[in-house]
Amino acid sequence: MTTLPVRQAVRALILDPEHNVLLVRFEFRDVGTVWAMPGGGIEGNELPLEALQRELVEEVGLHDAEIGSFVWDMNRVITSMEPHGWSGQRDVIYLVRSERFEPQPTLSWEQLRSEALHEIRWWSAAEVAAAVATDTLFAPRQFPLLLADLIAAGAPDEPFVFHENH
Repeated sequence: MTTLPVRQAVRALILDPEHNVLLVRFEFRDVGTVWAMPGGGIEGNELPLEALQRELVEEVGLHDAEIGSFVWDMNRVITSMEPHGWSGQRDVIYLVRSERFEPQPTLSWEQLRSEALHEIRWWSAAEVAAAVATDTLFAPRQFPLLLADLIAAGAPDEPFVFHENH
């Protein structure tokens, strides 16, 4: 069992009024293409919501986001993070409702690609659901089910906590 710390991160489930979701495409050497919610590591003494505001500006160009409920708490064991000094990552995920916008990251594409981020795009809920029948990977793995449940039932009173191994 590793004694390395777990990286603390924060992500946004950005939904527009029609329940389209904004996702980012990561390209990882060990797992390939993974679609995930924008966000990233909490730096230094940042509070989670401060980190999320910063990440949303850097990755998708969303300034002054109205951050809503803490909806999901994902803990992952990720062995490929060990060379970087981490045993895994904990993502706290907040719901962000927004009008649809054209993503305009403040980081350059060179900077984003150095973090394995290669594309940003809106997905309809139907596209996410249909991706279950393909080889499309999401983080979290059960993202299509979690998204469908959230759209149908609304934000949970308490965050849904789950664990994944990679």
